[in-house]
Amino acid sequence: MPYFDAASAAPLHPVARQALLASLDEGWADPARLYREGRRARLLLDAAREAAAEAVGCRPDELVFTPSGTRAVHAGISGALAGRRRVGNRLVVSAVEHSSVLHAGEALASVGGTVTEVPVGRSGAVDADAFTAALAVAGTALACLQSANHEVGTEQPVAEIAEACRAASVPLLVDAAQSLGWGPAPEGWSLLTASAHKWGGPAGVGLLAVRKGVRFAPQGPSDERESGRAPGFENLPAIVAAAASLRAVRAEAAAEGARLRGLVDRIRARVPELVPDVEVVGDPVRRLPHLVTFSCLYVDGETLLSELDREGFSVSSGSSCTSSTLTPSHVLRAMGVLSEGNVRVSLPSGTTEEDVDRFLAVLPGVVATVRERLGASGAVVSAPAPSGSLVVDSLGKRCPIPVIELAKVIGDVPVGGTVTVLSDDAAARLDIPAWCEMRGQAYVGEETSAAGGTAYVVRRTS
Repeated sequence: MPYFDAASAAPLHPVARQALLASLDEGWADPARLYREGRRARLLLDAAREAAAEAVGCRPDELVFTPSGTRAVHAGISGALAGRRRVGNRLVVSAVEHSSVLHAGEALASVGGTVTEVPVGRSGAVDADAFTAALAVAGTALACLQSANHEVGTEQPVAEIAEACRAASVPLLVDAAQSLGWGPAPEGWSLLTASAHKWGGPAGVGLLAVRKGVRFAPQGPSDERESGRAPGFENLPAIVAAAASLRAVRAEAAAEGARLRGLVDRIRARVPELVPDVEVVGDPVRRLPHLVTFSCLYVDGETLLSELDREGFSVSSGSSCTSSTLTPSHVLRAMGVLSEGNVRVSLPSGTTEEDVDRFLAVLPGVVATVRERLGASGAVVSAPAPSGSLVVDSLGKRCPIPVIELAKVIGDVPVGGTVTVLSDDAAARLDIPAWCEMRGQAYVGEETSAAGGTAYVVRRTS
């Protein structure tokens, strides 16, 4: 059964499994002790640190292991901000950073700090000029930028932003969780974080690298472990397995990345041909080799993922229809693309052409089935239609119903006429403008509705 969610957690690499089992026998003792078992454990820890530092491109004494990638991000941001508190308490991030970065920003804001989110374009790449301008604001203590986006695969202009950070004397934290297993870490970073389970290592191991010369003050209680930056007894078997698998996947990355890029290119090209009303999102060229994301109009994301699971395919989604909060992905929202029926396919190493061909064979029928189910309920016109306008009441209905009902009635008004959709679903604010972009209609805007929720106005152009 194909597993297509490697961006969430890659399957354990065979080298990781071997190293994990071996180090359970050899690396169980306290590496801080001077007796034989402790010395053996220390040798394993030092070797793992050297291997990870080589992959990251830093000195071994600049890198520590943390209990997770999230902890690495939180420790890196809080330590860098504390080390530069005399400069200010302002953090600059892109609008599509991983939630761990945004949560650290929320913590900063809660104690009086400032967080500036720099917008991205429709491809998901950050606006480099806007980021550079944000760095110039007085009091900026730290900037954060992912190397590649976790939801759509778009690579960020890290080198350009790093140069701007150097010019502004602002340290740059790069979240390399998604890209480190696929190639060298980007140049120019001051701090770098990553997570082992993204490249086929065991869960529960993160990396935090801090360049010498970067002002850094670890926050919270600390001890003598990991330079005081990740207190607590090291999970040595997992660390050894993480470092061994990172070295292994990096050795395979060029060949396997090229092969998977070809499979992803096939998905990107074939899905719009096989399934009507689909938008492939993310940069088509500057992207991770193994990841592709597309959104299907008129589809309930949760049902779509469940039906694909029935067919044996494990995929993920940024759709609000699969979220307990019923709000669309902050990444898709920032990009201004469709969130309904969103599917992220991220291929693990070893994915075959047969796996991809079967996915492409199954997908059209699954989407058609889900659309047929949702099409059973017709549009509800709730107000008498003045000449050239209609009002559709979608209050109380969740995505993708408001867009489905809009699509059903847009042909009932003349060219130049308008359809007003009443909706209290948070996803409608993103999906209705995105639908207009896809279907060549004009999005007029929104206003508060006296009937409740929001009124979204669309003008028919063709």
